[in-house]
Amino acid sequence: MESKAAAGKLTSEELAAIEDEEVLNKMMDTAADFEERRLIRAALRDLLKRKRDKREQDRGSRQQDLKEQVLSRAGTPGGGVGTGNTAAKQQTATKKPPGQLPPSAGGPAARSAASVQKCPSAAAPNAKNVKQMLLDWCRAKTEPYEGVNIQNFSSSWKDGIAFCALVHRFFPDAFEYSTLNPYEPRENFQLAFSTAERLAGCPPLLDPDDLVRMSEPDWKCVYTYIQEFYRCLVEKGLVKTKKRF
Repeated sequence: MESKAAAGKLTSEELAAIEDEEVLNKMMDTAADFEERRLIRAALRDLLKRKRDKREQDRGSRQQDLKEQVLSRAGTPGGGVGTGNTAAKQQTATKKPPGQLPPSAGGPAARSAASVQKCPSAAAPNAKNVKQMLLDWCRAKTEPYEGVNIQNFSSSWKDGIAFCALVHRFFPDAFEYSTLNPYEPRENFQLAFSTAERLAGCPPLLDPDDLVRMSEPDWKCVYTYIQEFYRCLVEKGLVKTKKRF
């Protein structure tokens, strides 16, 4: 299949049948013809979109299951569901001493529901210093890249280009940075996160669709993801340091 690609004979239909992202990336690296690279890139983007849609579908199913569990727990006796005198009796029966939260306010159901939309905590001792050091590290690693100007962990990352530049710095053969479009943030997020997951073992803690819905990314979420990416690079020996952000 690669020999056909080298000869420029693969059609878009044949490329679309390839389900292995790594195969397409290797074909992209060896392709010499511009039109051939365009077709391979289009096939790669379609493949990434199909994978993203599948993850979104799976995530939606998991969130629906979680909501049903929360509603089921809330509907049990003492969970705060009832009408008329029954509800009043339940509230009286479940009164707690001052300072202790009732089940409906602080029980497992409420904690589960609240955790669905929360990003991992970025709080840590000397968090301000650690945050600045990690920001400086990101700025230093992406300094040579056109279109990247990292000043914070929020607006500087909103088009996905900074994520791509940081990943590309450590995996320059994974994709062509020069072809990225800042007006396609979803594709940029997806490319950066999937490459980091495949080559660095970094879990995709951020969701591209959530990010594009925001006017600016939540800095805690971005900060937490970059911390995890850094740790993965250290574990693989790609960052030579004893520091752990």
